[in-house]
Amino acid sequence: MFLVCGEALWDLFAANDADRLTLDARVGGSPFNVALGLARLNQKSALLTGMSRDPMGRRLKAALDREQVATDYVVETDRPSTLSLVDFDSSGQPAYAFYGHETADKSVRLEDLPMLGPNVWGLHAGSYSLVAEPVGSSLLSLFEREAGRRLITLDPNVRLTVEPDAAIWRDRVDRFATHADLIKVSDEDLGQIFPGTVASEIAARWLDAGAALVVVTRGDSGAEAFLPGDILSVAGHRIDVIDSVGAGDTFQAALIAGLSELGIWSRQALQAASKSTLSNLIDFAARAAAITCGRRGADLPHRDALPALTAGGSD
Repeated sequence: MFLVCGEALWDLFAANDADRLTLDARVGGSPFNVALGLARLNQKSALLTGMSRDPMGRRLKAALDREQVATDYVVETDRPSTLSLVDFDSSGQPAYAFYGHETADKSVRLEDLPMLGPNVWGLHAGSYSLVAEPVGSSLLSLFEREAGRRLITLDPNVRLTVEPDAAIWRDRVDRFATHADLIKVSDEDLGQIFPGTVASEIAARWLDAGAALVVVTRGDSGAEAFLPGDILSVAGHRIDVIDSVGAGDTFQAALIAGLSELGIWSRQALQAASKSTLSNLIDFAARAAAITCGRRGADLPHRDALPALTAGGSD
């Protein structure tokens, strides 16, 4: 089982109507999407989050149950659920406005952290749960405790509308990165918290801090993978884009699912993977993300929508 940690919320899509605001509510939140995406890719997953007992929280939990995402690590609370208003520019790129002071998904405390059994082979965290408190400090403690014991992945998925101070993001992401084995980050996120710095410099910094692999996604231009002493480039996959909501989460879920399919369940196995195997893995994730971009909202693909994933030869 892979344990995904972070927020669970409702994305509210606003209809384009000048005289009234019509909302289409969808379950979401980056970690929520990753956990759901793993389940759709035939991987056992669980979500560690704070979840409200209010009607919207109960619907979030019901959605996890329907998708067969384990809820054993959900921390129930009377705090309200977070709402995210989603709007789009002319190219389909989303902009998010978050509504939620002291909400359920931000409320996870140190005493809420579970002890993990041998059935949990990896951990993932990302997005505003890295910086919101108390959940941010709690998840950082979990990463510190479990580093070296399980495969750990990280996706900053920066949300400046939740925490506008880029310096706080830089510090917190760097602290999480020292415990991560695989870091996936978009070029847009890097530009927000490391302006004026090229991706290769940040990747080198995180590799020096201990990461085994850093993947930088570049939308329809594909992705680059940085590993000690080498760089791999993978082309993007063209598709008629409806919107890009959930594309990064799909990429992340497919990376983790692909690692599992390839039998890469530890840092040591990740470090031993050939460059051709890693290229196949990243292409698999890019194909999955392209499918999501062709759908409305974070509608992540099921496994039968994707081709077989194979290990490459030795380098």
